[in-house]
Order: sequence, then C-alpha cells, then structure tokens
Amino acid sequence: MASDQFLPFLDVLQKELLLFASLSFLIGAVDDLLFDGLWLFHRLKRRLFVYSRHQRVTVENLENPSPDSRMAIFVPAWKEAAVIGPMLRRCLQQWTESDYRIYVGCYPNDAETVAAVAAASRGCEKVRLVVCRRDGPTTKADCLNHLWDALCRDEIEENSNYAAIILHDAEDIVHSEALKLFRHLIGRAVLIQLPVIPRRAKRSRWVAGHYGDEFAELHGKQMVLREALGASIPSAGVGCAFAREGLQKLSVRTRGKPFDAGSLTEDYELGLHLTGGEARGIFARLRDRNGQLVATQEFFPEKLEDAIRQKSRWMAGISLSGWDRLGWQNSWRENWMRLRDRKASFAAIIVAIAYIAIILMGLLQLAGMTGIYQPRPVSAILETLLFLNFGFLLWRLLMKFCFVFSLYGLREAFLSIPRTVVANLINIMAVWRALSQYISQLAGQPAQWEKTSHFYPDARDVQQLRPQTTAGGRG
Repeated sequence: MASDQFLPFLDVLQKELLLFASLSFLIGAVDDLLFDGLWLFHRLKRRLFVYSRHQRVTVENLENPSPDSRMAIFVPAWKEAAVIGPMLRRCLQQWTESDYRIYVGCYPNDAETVAAVAAASRGCEKVRLVVCRRDGPTTKADCLNHLWDALCRDEIEENSNYAAIILHDAEDIVHSEALKLFRHLIGRAVLIQLPVIPRRAKRSRWVAGHYGDEFAELHGKQMVLREALGASIPSAGVGCAFAREGLQKLSVRTRGKPFDAGSLTEDYELGLHLTGGEARGIFARLRDRNGQLVATQEFFPEKLEDAIRQKSRWMAGISLSGWDRLGWQNSWRENWMRLRDRKASFAAIIVAIAYIAIILMGLLQLAGMTGIYQPRPVSAILETLLFLNFGFLLWRLLMKFCFVFSLYGLREAFLSIPRTVVANLINIMAVWRALSQYISQLAGQPAQWEKTSHFYPDARDVQQLRPQTTAGGRG
C-alpha cells in the first residue's frame, strides 16, 4: 500500500472499528440499564413493603437448626501447603459446633500439603484427610468426587447421613455463623450460596483490587436479582451448600460422580443443574449482629499472570464451553441470565477493538497536528453513539462506585474507577487464553487443574478484614 494511501486507510479503519464498538457497547449498556432498573425496583419494593413492616433479621436471631443437620465441608487441595493449615485451624476455631466434618482432598504426589493437613488436624476428628487415587493435578471436580466417595463410605459405616455438602477452597476465610445459616436454610432449597468478599494484599492495589470491584456488584446486585426473578443460581464454588439429597439424585444419573471432571467450571454448572426447573436456589445475603455480611472472604490472585490464568478458566468454562454444555432453556429469565453470564468474553473482545480505535485516533490526531494528514470528522450517527455511550459509562462507574463504597469504603470506591482500565486489560488478555483453552478442549485435550498461588493472612490480619458496611438484612 502506497504511503499516501496508508493514513486514509487507517482513518477509515478507525471510524469503522469505533462504530462497531459503539454499537456493541450500546446494546450491552441497554441490557445493563434494564437489569439495574429491575434491581432498583426490587430493592425499593422490599424497603417499602417488607422492611417497613418487619424488623431486619440477623443470623443470630434465626431459629436453632434441627439436631440432625450434619454438615460436610469439602476442601480440594493441590499444592496448598502454605494456606491449608491456617485455613483449617481457623475453621476449627470459628465453628464450635460438633456436627460437622471437613473432608480435605489431597494427592499422593503432594506430600507437603498432606503433611500440612495432618499437622493442622492432629488429635481432631472433625478433619478427614482423603488422598486421591491418582497423582495430581487432575481436576478440581475429580478431587471433589473422591471426597464424595469418602463421605458415602463414612455414611454407610456410621449409619448416619449428612444434610448438606459445603464447598470451600484452601484459602477461604470463613464466617463463624456460616454453618448456622446453612442449617437454617438447607431444608428450603437445594443450593445455598453465601456472598464472596475478595480481599487484597496491600501490595496489590490494582490486580487483586479489581476482583473486589467485580464481586461487589456481582454478589450485591446480580445474584440478588437473579434469585428474585426465579432464575437458576450458579455456585461460586466456595461458601455454598448443596442439599445432600440433590447431590445424591445427580450422582445416580452420573454413575456416582456428581462433579463433572470434564468441566473447567464444575461449580457453576452444578449450581445451574441443581436449581433449574422446580428446584430452588437461595442467595443468602444476611448480616450478623455487628452488621457484617455472613460471607466467605479470601485473598484473590495478586499477580497479573495468576489473574489472567484464573479469569481465562472462568471465561472458557462459562462463556465458551458453557454455551456448548448447558445450551439454552425455554424461559426468558433463564436465557437472559445465561446470556449475561456468557457475554464476558465477547465484551472483552469489543473493549479490545475500542482500545485499538482509540490508539488509531491518537495517531491520526498526531498526524493532523503535524500537517501530514487531516482526519475526516466523525459522522453524526457515530457522534450520537459516542455521546450516549459516554453517558452510560458514567452510569456504570457510578453503580460500581456505590457498590464498592458499601462494601469497602470511600477509598476503594474511588480506586475502582481507574481500576476499570486494569480490569479491562486483564479481561482482554484472559479472553485470548480462554479461546486457546476452548479450542484445545474441542480438540480432545482433557481439562486440567491450573494452579494459582494463594495467600492466607495471619490472625491479626484476619481481624482487620471486616468490610465497612451498615447493618441490614437480605436483599
């Protein structure tokens, strides 16, 4: 291409990319605005017709659960020697009830994690170490299936069944009243999901911090409205309880393996399978007497590479493989929620296109300032789209600011605005890795547990983890 045609070509390309991105953003913005409107209506309705008549309940006010509500906690662990010991000790300290058992799944070629579990549970019958039959890493679902087998054998030997199976990761920071809340609700639904609150190390303000921004909205708004609309509830994989009966029925259909080892996001899919149709799922957003959410806290990846690896697995499992594996339903509510789940990968691609258009705009403006080439003005349609999208962007940032402020305080709320760019860059890099994973799966490559490094705070740090919230009830 001749040099005198290159800049005009870039000009046309920039305008076309910007138009495509603007139209795509507008469609997504209308979807988000409709969702926000329904959530605001739901929140106002509860405030006017529920909380105006009834006092907000705290978890301490709940009725005592039935004595036969035994809880089993599944903790899969691969290369978690640094965090599994403190996590187990905190669980044993926080949960003083006697009717629970923690099943920890380890691998024969991971002696350090096995030793850490043994040391943390020495002399305690509430922790059951289960060593998988094969060397690791297999998949998280495969490890969970080994724990399921161990639980079923224990039930036969002890002639007593568990009421629910709770999933946790090796780095989770549990709430002292979580088991009581699970026991209170498990008879009413097949899945109970608690909010997840990401925490960040002081040295990872941007990478780890963006998880808090995303989960503040996800578990403060999206899951709340999802339950209100009657759509299925996906499991977050941590801080969630499955009714024993529901897993047993699924186990019968899957030859004794309720957790799908061929899925990258087995927890997400399991929640949709169990709560679809007539079965009910509950997103339990309840507070304790101190006004703090009964939630699961954990430190999310603080390094860029780990964040990309983790989010690429989510995208590949939910946005790409989930489309193939779960398909669509006959309910507009269900399809709308699944579409919102799956649009993350496509949104990242659109953002990448928009960033390319912005970079080209800068180059063209530089050419105009130096007199090399005068860019064409944008069309009236594109100018209108840009104006509308700018307004929607301000709305999105305002919503994020409010949710982050309600959970973490003013400083993190202000940081969430520039962290949007960081989140976009992480998602863009993750989507290309997710596409590679998805193509590999289509080619027949089995799913494998991808390890991300974890961090667990000491006792003093745990006491400082309480987010800045005000008292309130569910919803």
